Amino acid sequence: MSHLPLLIQDLALILIVAGITTLLFKRLKQPVVLGYLLAGLLVSPGFSLFPTVSDPHNIRLWAEIGVIFLLFNLGLEFSFKKLMRIGGTASITALIEIAAMLAIGFSIGRALGWPLMDCIFLGGILSVASTTIIIRTFDEMNLKGKRFANLVLGVLIVEDLVAVVLMVLLSTIAASRQFAGTEMLLSVVKLIFFLLLWFIGGIFFIPSFFRWTRRLLNDETMLVVSLGLCLMMVILASKAGFSPALGAFIMGSILAETTQAERIEQLIRPVKDLFGAVFFVSVGMLINPEVLVNYAGPITIITIAFIVSKIFSVTSGALIAGQPLKTSVYAGMSMGQIGEFSFIIASLGITLKVTGDYLYPIAVAVSVLTTFSTPYMVKLALPLYTSIDRHLPSRWRKILMRYSEGTQSISAASDWQIVLRSYFFYVLLFSIMILGIIFMFSRYVAPWLAANVTNGYLGLIITAVLCLLVLSPLLWALVVRKLQPESFANLWGNKKYRGPLLFLRLIRAGLGIVYMSVLLLSFFPFYVAMIGTMFLVAVAIIFSHQIHEFYIRIEERFFFNFHHREIQEAKAARHELAPWDAHIAQFNLPVGSPVTGMNLEEMGLRERLGINIAMIKRSDYIISAPSRYEKVYPGDKLFVIGTDEQLEQFSKHIEPLNGKTPEATSPQEVVLKKMEIYPGSELIGQTIRGSGIREKTNGLIVGIERYGRRILNPDSTTEFAEGDSVWIVGDKYLISGFLRKGLP
Repeated sequence: MSHLPLLIQDLALILIVAGITTLLFKRLKQPVVLGYLLAGLLVSPGFSLFPTVSDPHNIRLWAEIGVIFLLFNLGLEFSFKKLMRIGGTASITALIEIAAMLAIGFSIGRALGWPLMDCIFLGGILSVASTTIIIRTFDEMNLKGKRFANLVLGVLIVEDLVAVVLMVLLSTIAASRQFAGTEMLLSVVKLIFFLLLWFIGGIFFIPSFFRWTRRLLNDETMLVVSLGLCLMMVILASKAGFSPALGAFIMGSILAETTQAERIEQLIRPVKDLFGAVFFVSVGMLINPEVLVNYAGPITIITIAFIVSKIFSVTSGALIAGQPLKTSVYAGMSMGQIGEFSFIIASLGITLKVTGDYLYPIAVAVSVLTTFSTPYMVKLALPLYTSIDRHLPSRWRKILMRYSEGTQSISAASDWQIVLRSYFFYVLLFSIMILGIIFMFSRYVAPWLAANVTNGYLGLIITAVLCLLVLSPLLWALVVRKLQPESFANLWGNKKYRGPLLFLRLIRAGLGIVYMSVLLLSFFPFYVAMIGTMFLVAVAIIFSHQIHEFYIRIEERFFFNFHHREIQEAKAARHELAPWDAHIAQFNLPVGSPVTGMNLEEMGLRERLGINIAMIKRSDYIISAPSRYEKVYPGDKLFVIGTDEQLEQFSKHIEPLNGKTPEATSPQEVVLKKMEIYPGSELIGQTIRGSGIREKTNGLIVGIERYGRRILNPDSTTEFAEGDSVWIVGDKYLISGFLRKGLP
C-alpha cells in the first residue's frame, strides 16, 4: 500500500473542516473568514476533540503562499489611480486615525505591562480596518452609494498603502530592537525608491508585453503568466530586503493599471480563495484556548478600547477634514474592526520572533469580536448622531457647520503655490530615483560584472555606461520636463516673475549636472569624472533635439500604458452606444441655472430631451441612479447620457439667463456596460423594477436591444426576454463587480 504524504492528509483535513464551518457560517449569514478561523481552531493541537494536523510546519508554508496571493489580489483591487482620486478628505481622515490608533495601541500595551515590541506591533494591528468586512457590510445594507461610504472606502485605500509601509518599518524596528531614527528614514527612502522603480518599470514594460502577446494569452496562459509575474516580484522584493507579500502587492497594483486587470482578477480568484482559506485556517490553528482564557481580561480591554478609540479617531479625523457631523459619525461607526492586514502584521511578529505567543491569538479574538459587532455598530450610527446632535450646544453646532462649509469652499491654490508644490515634489521624486539607481549600480551591478564578466577599468566603463543609459530619461526629465504648464505660462506672462522662474530652471539644470558627476565619481577618479561630466554636458547640448525626441517617445509610451485601460473602456463604451450614437458627458450645474432647486421629475428631461441623468456628484457625495424626486443645486456634477444633439440642447436648457453655456467634459467614473440575457437566466420574465438591478448596481438601465429592435429609456415595467442586450450606465466599479459576480 502506497504511503500518502502527510501534507496531503493535512490539506484534506483542513479543507473538509473548513468547508463544513464555512457552510455553517454562510447559513448564519456571517463572514466566511470566521468559519476558517473556527476550522483552524478545531484542527489545531490545542483542541483534542477532533483529528489534528500532523505537520503544522507544512501548513504554515502554504499559509505564506496564501498571504502572497491575498496581497496580490488586494493589489489588483488597489490601483494607484484610485489613490490619486480619493482627495484630501479621505487622506487627512486616514492619517489622523492611523496615527491615533498607533499611539493608542502602544499605550494599551504599555498599560498592560507588555514588552516594547509587543506594544509596537499591537499599535500596527489596531491601526488597519478590514476592507473585506466593511465592503460586505455596505453591500448587505445597501450603503455603498452613501456619502460616508465613499469617505470610508477612500480611507481604506490609504490604510492599505500605510499598512504596506508599516510592514517595512516594523521589520526594521524588529531587526534593531529599538527606534533607530536614521535607519527607519533610510528604510522609508529605500521603500519609496523601489516602489517607484518597480512601478515605473512595470508600467513601461508589462502592458506592452500584454499587447504584443494578446493573441497567445488564453485563460490558461494568462493565469500562468500572472502568477509568474507575481512570484517574480516576490523574489525581487525578498532580494531587496522587503517582505515577499510586499512584492505581491506591488505586482498586483501594477497589473491593476492594465487592460487585463479584471480578467486576471477573475482568473486568480480561485487560487486566492484556496490559499487564502489555508492562510486563515493556519491563523485559527495558532489560537490556543488556554491563552484566550488566561488573557480574557486583556482581550476585553483591548476590544472595548479599540472600538471606542477607532470611532473617536475616525470621527475626529473626518471632522478635521471638513466633513459634516453626521457623515463623520457614520464613518467612525463603520470602521470598528480589524482584519486581513492586521493578521499579516501579527504573523510578521511571529515570523521575526519578536512578539509573544499571546499577541497573535489576542489579535484574532479581537478581530472576531469586532467583526460580529460591525453591522450593529453601523445601525447604531444614526441614534448616536441624533444623541450627539441633540446634546451638542448650538454654538458648537454652528461652529462645526461653518467649518465644514468653509473647508468645502476653499479657493483654489495660486499659480505660485501650484508651480512650487509640483516643483519640489518632482525634484524630490527624481532625486530619490536617480541617487537610488546610482547606488544600486555601484553597490550591486559593478561587483557582479567584475566577478562574472570583466574586471578592471573596462568593467567600470561598462557599468557607468549602463547606469547612464538607465538614468538618461530621468536626468532629462529632471532638467527639461515642463511642470504645470498652464500655471507656469500664467506666471511667465508677468515679466517680474520671469527671473525667479528662470532661477528655478537653473537649479534643476544644476542638479542634473551634480547627479551626473555623482554617477561618474562612483566609478572613476575625480579628474576623470569632471572631464566626463563636461563631455556629457556638451553632448547633451549639441544633441538636445534628438535626446528630447527620444525622451518624449519614452514618456508617451509610459503614459499610454498608464492610461490604456481607461482609453479601451472609453472606446468600448462609445462602441456599445453606437446604435443610438449616444455617449456620456459631465456638466457642472452653473450658478443661476433656471433648473436650480428643481427635482428630476419637474425637469422632465427624458420626456422633453430624451436624455438620462445617470449620476449626480455633490462635493464628496455621489447619488447613483437618482430618483425622480432628487433635486439639483449649483456646483452639482451631472453625468448625462444622450446624443450630441440632445446634450447640446441640455447644455442650453441649464444655461443661466445671463450666463455662459456650460461645456460638457468626459466623465472618469461613469461607464456604460452591456449585459446579455442568456437562456436559463433568472431575469427572464422579470420586470426591470422587480429584478432589483437598480438597487444592486446603483445603475440605470438606458436601453434594451431585442431582436434588432431598440428600446431607449425602457419603462420600469418592461420585462426581460431571452436574448436581450441590456445597457446599464453608472458607477463603473459597482457595475463591473455585479457583472463579475454573475446575474441573480
